[in-house]
Amino acid sequence: MGNRILLIENNARQRAQLRTSIESWGYDVFTAADGHEAARLSASANISFIISEYKPNGINGISLIEHIRQKNECAQILFTSENPAIEDAVNAIKAGAVDFFTKPVDLTQLRYATEKVFNGNGKATNTPVRHIKSGAQTSRIVTHNNQMNALLEVAEQVADSTASILIQGESGTGKELLARLLHNKSGRADQSFVAVNCSALPETLLESELFGHEKGAFTGAIARKPGKFELAHQGTLLLDEITEMDVRLQSKLLRAIQENQIDRVGGVQPVSVDVRIIATTNRDINTSVQQGDFREDLYYRIATIPLHIPPLRERRDDIRVLSEHFIEKYNRRDNRDVKKLSDAALSTLEHLPFNGNVRELENIIHRAILLSTTDTITAENLMLTLPVGGPAGLSSATDASPLDETDGTLKDVEKKLIFQTLDKTNGNRTKAAKTLGISVRTLRNKLNEYKESGDSSGSE
Repeated sequence: MGNRILLIENNARQRAQLRTSIESWGYDVFTAADGHEAARLSASANISFIISEYKPNGINGISLIEHIRQKNECAQILFTSENPAIEDAVNAIKAGAVDFFTKPVDLTQLRYATEKVFNGNGKATNTPVRHIKSGAQTSRIVTHNNQMNALLEVAEQVADSTASILIQGESGTGKELLARLLHNKSGRADQSFVAVNCSALPETLLESELFGHEKGAFTGAIARKPGKFELAHQGTLLLDEITEMDVRLQSKLLRAIQENQIDRVGGVQPVSVDVRIIATTNRDINTSVQQGDFREDLYYRIATIPLHIPPLRERRDDIRVLSEHFIEKYNRRDNRDVKKLSDAALSTLEHLPFNGNVRELENIIHRAILLSTTDTITAENLMLTLPVGGPAGLSSATDASPLDETDGTLKDVEKKLIFQTLDKTNGNRTKAAKTLGISVRTLRNKLNEYKESGDSSGSE
C-alpha cells in the first residue's frame, strides 16, 4: 500500500508509456485523465505520490493541489508541462509540489524524484516542540537529546538571516529536514523551498538542472526549461550532497552565488536570482578541500554557518521518542493501532549500531507495525533476523536464525545480509536497497566501507 503512484496525463499514448516505465521500477500505478477522477483515486487508492500534468483538461495546477489535499493530505505531487511558464513552476513549488518537469519527461530524473519520495527524503520526519510546515504538510523534528536541542537552538537563531548554511552529517540523520526548518523559520517561509541532489545526476545534466537551458541548447532540448535557481527565486535552494558535484561545475556555482546571477545553458543573457543557499554533505568536507575535490573558495562561500547533525548512535536517548513518533505516523498512514514497543524490542533497538541512522530506525518501525498482530511491537516483529537463502520475502520462525544464534557480531550479520541481498538481485543496488529498507546511498556507503576495510566478498 505504500508504493502507489497516481499518474494524471491527458495524452493516452504518453500515459501508457509513462505507466510502463514507472511500473518497471517496482511501483503500482493508477492513471487518470482529469483532476476530478484524480482526487477520487488519490483518496480511495491510498496514493502516496502523484505525477500530474500542470493543467489536466484545463484545471489549474494550484487548484488541483488544493482539491487533492482535501481528499489526501499526505500525497506529494510532481507536475509536468510541455511549455511551462516560469511563473507556473514557481507557484507550483510554493504551493507544495516536490518538483516541476518539462515534457518530454527525463525518465532518469523522474525515477530519482520518485525514489526520493518513497525513501522518505521528501517527507523526512525526525521535537515535540519544533514543527515544520512544508507546503500543505507538517513534519516534526523529534528529539530529547541535549546535543540535538543545542543544535536546533542555533539553527533557529540563524534561520532568519541571509547567511549560507552548510549542514554536515551521515546519511539518514535528517539533514534535509533541518534545512526545511531553517527555511520555514526564515523570512522566506512563504516562498519556494527547492532541493536538488548533486550526486544523482552527471555534470552535464546537473548544470541544466541548476541553471536551466534554452530551447536548442543541446540534443533533446526541445523547449526552454527553468532551472532550480529560478524556481527558488526569493526562496531557498537546498544543494544536497554538494561535495558530489564535479569540480568543473563548482566554479559556475560559485559565480552564481557571488553575483546572484545565473547563465542558462545555451543562453546569451544572465538571469538575476535572489536565492538563499543551504548545502548538505555526508562527507568530511575539509578532506575534500585538501584533496582538491572541492573548491576552497566555494567552501567558504557556502559555510558561513556550519551545522553538524550527530549520528543516532551518539544520541541513543532519542531512540524511544523517535520510535513512538514513527509508530504514530505509520498507524495513521497504514490504518493500524499499535500502541507501544515491548521492553525487549526497545532494548534490542537501543543496542543496534544504526549505521543508517534515523532513516533506518523509521524503516524498522514501519516494518514492525505491519508485522505486529497485537497492539505491542515485539522483538520478533523487528525482523532483525537472517532468513535462510537470503532476505527476499518474510520468513517463518523456523526459517530464520535469530541474531543471538548467529555466529559473529551484529555488524557481521549486517554485512552478510547486504551481500546475500546483492547476490539475490544480481548486483542491482536499487533493488537490493529497496529489499533491505535502506537508501541506495546508504548501501553504496556500506559497500565502500567494506572495500576500505579489505572485505570485498559478495556482490557489489
